[in-house]
Amino acid sequence: MSIHPAEAQASGARTAGKPIGEIIFAAGVLSLGIVGFVAGAGIKTPPSATGIGPREFPFIVSGFLVLLGAAIIVQLLRGRRGAPEEGEDVDPDAKTDWLTVAKLVGFVALHILLIVPAGWPVAAAVLFFGASWTLGSLSWWRTAVIAVVMALVLQFVFAGLLGVSLPAGFLLEGVEIFNG
Repeated sequence: MSIHPAEAQASGARTAGKPIGEIIFAAGVLSLGIVGFVAGAGIKTPPSATGIGPREFPFIVSGFLVLLGAAIIVQLLRGRRGAPEEGEDVDPDAKTDWLTVAKLVGFVALHILLIVPAGWPVAAAVLFFGASWTLGSLSWWRTAVIAVVMALVLQFVFAGLLGVSLPAGFLLEGVEIFNG
């Protein structure tokens, strides 16, 4: 949310320095839109297709992302900044807990590495458990049970009911309700 510089000064919302973090976020939104256009252009459509096809939705979403990212960058360069969070439990002076960030990134990377060899349910259960443990879950066994149940439910819904192809892995390969 952007506010006018005069309003920001009056409310104390302006902070000293350049909005580097906000510009990086806006550039990320803009980049995501550009990647969406490139990926959408790679979608194959048959020559006989007429009307709206599978390319239109990615192009519409990508167009909105490009417009939004560019608009935010322009507003930031003009001096308009977002208002800081006014929640009572927010500490603007708190430093980033890089160990927690590193653990979460590690579990996401492990999830990506486990999808093909172990299957989506195992990889998802590891990710769910790891994220919950990293963010402070007190009961590791309850967290593990919930992670496994969530992964199996999601595998059943997406692969069994919706027919989305998620790799079941070596543990669930022969179970029909988990194969998409």
